[in-house]
Formats: sequence, C-alpha cells, structure tokens
Amino acid sequence: MSLLTTDSIGALISEAPRSHLDMLEVFSEIESTNSYLLDQPCPPPGRYRVAVADHQTAGRGRMNRSWLSPPSSGLCMSMAFTFANMPENFPSLSLAIGIGIAQALEKLGVRGIGVKWPNDIVSRDGKLGGILSEVVPAKVGGVTVVVGIGLNVDFKNIDAGAAISSRLGRAVDLASCCDKLPSRVVIAATLIECLFETMVRFEASGFTPFHETWLKYDWLRGQEVTVESPAGLGAGIADGVDVDGALLVNTEGSRRRFTSGSVTLGRRSGEHP
Repeated sequence: MSLLTTDSIGALISEAPRSHLDMLEVFSEIESTNSYLLDQPCPPPGRYRVAVADHQTAGRGRMNRSWLSPPSSGLCMSMAFTFANMPENFPSLSLAIGIGIAQALEKLGVRGIGVKWPNDIVSRDGKLGGILSEVVPAKVGGVTVVVGIGLNVDFKNIDAGAAISSRLGRAVDLASCCDKLPSRVVIAATLIECLFETMVRFEASGFTPFHETWLKYDWLRGQEVTVESPAGLGAGIADGVDVDGALLVNTEGSRRRFTSGSVTLGRRSGEHP
C-alpha cells in the first residue's frame, strides 16, 4: 500500500493546481483537518492549503455531529481556499463540491455515486463520505472557505459498518464500489485537483454551471423525505434543487424550498406536508 506522504501526493497533482498550492501537509493522526486549517493563516486569493490525515480523533460533521472512522479505513482531507470576492449563491458551494467529488470518483472507477443534499456522498444506498464547509473572513481580502472531506475507503478486516453511524442508516466503502481500489495517494491527489477546479469554477460562475449536472447525481429526487430546517419540519417528495441550490420538496398542493437543514428518508410519525 502506498504511504500517504507530502511527496507521494504532490507528485501526482498536475501543474495547474500545483502552481496555486501554498502548503500540503500529511498527518498520521490529527484531531480534525478542518480545525487545523482554521487555525492556520488564510491563503491569498486564488491559492489554497491542504491537510490530509490517515485518522482523525475528533473529526466533525455538520451541526456539530462527529465523523468517526477507524484508523486506516478512510481518508480525511481539508482544503482552505480563498475567493477574491464572495461568490454568488455561496451556500450552494457544498453541492458543487459534492458534484466534483462524484465526478472525480467516477474517473477512478467507483460505481453508482450519488449526492444527498446538502453534503453526503452516497453509493449503494449507504454513506460513502461527507462534506463540511466552514467560512472564515480572509485577513488578506476576500473570503476563505475550509472544506473538509471524509471518505470511507476500505473496511476490510474492520467492523467499520457498525462503528460508523449515518443518518442513511449504514456506511459503505470505496472498496465495495469499484473493481480495483485506487491507492489512497491516488485518491487524495485526485480529490485535491477536483476541489481546486471546483473552487475556480464556482468563483467564476456560482452554482449555475453545476445545476444541470446535479440531476445526474441527485440521490433524493423522487423519494419521500422529511426536512429538519430552521423554519421547522417539512415532509413531501424531493424534486431536485433550484438554481440557487435550494432543495425543492413537493407537498400536497405546493412546493417548498429549503436553503438549509438535514434530510431523512420517509415521513416521521405524525408529520404532515
């Protein structure tokens, strides 16, 4: 198995994204790659820093949930990227990143990839990975976003399906979704490139160029869902996303928009549209 090192990953990053890379650091163990980058200086506009880890002891997900992954079973990575100006429809960045990750994994031979609004990567109806985006004001101008990705790579000889909880009910790994599992070095380099390219594209045009592509990967579309949002609970049939990334849910006689929240499949007992 190829070791995760700065040199091994950096050697596989192509020239364009590598020319904008300020720092690439690799850790065998860290509390949280996102927390680490949030404590580091913000990169200048158009540039980025990356932290990669074999294992996180205090990984975080959305809404202060923990991200648990047994050692050597997954890949944890965060990128800090600074936008020169606040992009249009900034909250939809996580959706664009989900699409970028799905496309990158497909290039690596992973099958059946989908994206669950707003921040889960799924396959075989299980959680394959998650995305956490956090924003900090950039002291050098613009706005810096720290995007964390946690991917389940290989659960072989590890009872990770039981160890990793998910709102989808179960976790799956890349090894079960492809004929030949790429090394984590290859996966890391591929994700770094896709993240950088997604940031550049999003900065130029916002969510617009990603909207149509979302249809291909939309795992929720057509399913009965319950959305827990700051505005309360809503239930109905998921019907894609709006041009700004808002989740669309068809209820009885109307369509509702959700710009934030958590989604579970099915309707909770006593919940009405």
